[in-house]
Amino acid sequence: MRAPARSCGDMRENDRVTSATRQPESPAAALPPRLIATDLDGTLLRDDKSVSPRTVAALAAAEEAGIEVFFVTGRPARWMDVVSDHVHGHGLAICGNGAAVVDLHGGPGAHRFVKVRELARDNALDAVRLLRDAAPGTVYAVEQTYGFYQEPAYPKMHLEVPDTLAPAEELLAPDAPGADEPVLKILAFHPTLDPDGFLALARLAIGDRANVTRSSPSALLEISGPGVSKASTLALSCAERGISHSEVVAFGDMPNDVEMLTWAGRSYAMGNAHPDVIAAASGRTVANNEDGVAVVIERMLAERA
Repeated sequence: MRAPARSCGDMRENDRVTSATRQPESPAAALPPRLIATDLDGTLLRDDKSVSPRTVAALAAAEEAGIEVFFVTGRPARWMDVVSDHVHGHGLAICGNGAAVVDLHGGPGAHRFVKVRELARDNALDAVRLLRDAAPGTVYAVEQTYGFYQEPAYPKMHLEVPDTLAPAEELLAPDAPGADEPVLKILAFHPTLDPDGFLALARLAIGDRANVTRSSPSALLEISGPGVSKASTLALSCAERGISHSEVVAFGDMPNDVEMLTWAGRSYAMGNAHPDVIAAASGRTVANNEDGVAVVIERMLAERA
């Protein structure tokens, strides 16, 4: 059952981070780590979406050593049950490619939004129209804090039934269902375009009206508010804790991880990573199915001993 809508006046986050990227440092130059930021799908999770016993043990050992662990993902909050048992300590995760910081304590259906960096509806409508013109045949879905809406032609890519089926322009109208809830991101799918080509085209067409990235192997794009990314929201969360980028170790595998990996003092591309991710990271580990995150954490903790 979908959680009831609530007022989001106390959740809306208006601060803008203009840039959270920089050139990566060498591992030797980085300070001792205080925070681990890891993507989930294709990174921490195996291909069957499980968290291996070795990875569970490594995460627990890191937190026991005083290193915070942040899950930083493109997933919406309602898809975080896969790691809810492993949040330990603060229990915070960055969801929706930086659109929300969520407290996972309380378990399935009880996740609490701590910070929301929404995509303004005017920006969302502009992005939809500009991309329709640039790439005819694009279809959309709308991800909100507590709702999921899609166009009739949007493929069944997610294991859930949308709350409403309608054209994106209607879903984003001022009187649309769920209009009182922030829009976290727009999903844009094209049935025939090359995924990387679609991403490049969308970024050119949409410009600074929104941030565009992708994490799927298909031509599925994720459109967030201007300046909203995994990196910028992670930077905000670290600043609140007095943690510098040099004290962060990050892991990822897809283009939506590039800014985060570039920002972090130490960063690792998975053995299965996209070429852009390999180029952005300061290091590389083995694939997600070989527990690449755990391999690095174990070595990192051994170096501290």
